[in-house]
Amino acid sequence: MAFDQPPINLAVEGPTDEIVLRHILQYVDIGKKSILIRARKGKAHLLKNLDGFNNAAQYGHRWLVVVDLDQDADCAPTFMKTILSSPAEGMLLRIPVRAIESWLLADRDQFAQFLGIAAANIPLDPELEDHPKRTVINLVSQKCRKTRLREDMLPVPNSGRAVGPGYSSQMERFVTNYWRPEIAAENSDSLRRCIAALQNWKLIGA
Repeated sequence: MAFDQPPINLAVEGPTDEIVLRHILQYVDIGKKSILIRARKGKAHLLKNLDGFNNAAQYGHRWLVVVDLDQDADCAPTFMKTILSSPAEGMLLRIPVRAIESWLLADRDQFAQFLGIAAANIPLDPELEDHPKRTVINLVSQKCRKTRLREDMLPVPNSGRAVGPGYSSQMERFVTNYWRPEIAAENSDSLRRCIAALQNWKLIGA
């Protein structure tokens, strides 16, 4: 049932995270009216401002903050307690393991179709990948033969960047046209928990 609620304040690390979370919110059917982007300037900036976001969430505002686990802790619950021990009622803090690309890889068949490779090349358990973004880049480099994908997603030699100039736009194309959150959640516990938390958030009208 639809309900009239304040906008969702979304704080993420970067553009790929924003694309994914907008898609998840659409899938859960929450936050259609307005999503306010409050941060996408990297992980350090997000963590620096997390207490401020949490304070704002105490006063009837809804905050969805998503920060990658990376190598900062052994598991998401430990990391969550470290960075925010007492979340406000209006705060949802979710931790992709170990990066949001693992949520995309979790839809193995569709990611394989997107790259034009066999599904057997996609990790069975993407949350066991130490660096999911690097896994994506390695798949493109070693397996993908689609020229446009390679040009957009692979880092330019000597650029010092981990991804290519069109990485975010290609991830947006994948999320929009291929990715199925409900299927990916079957292969990613942190994604399943994120979706369940949002569904509960919607249910209680937070």
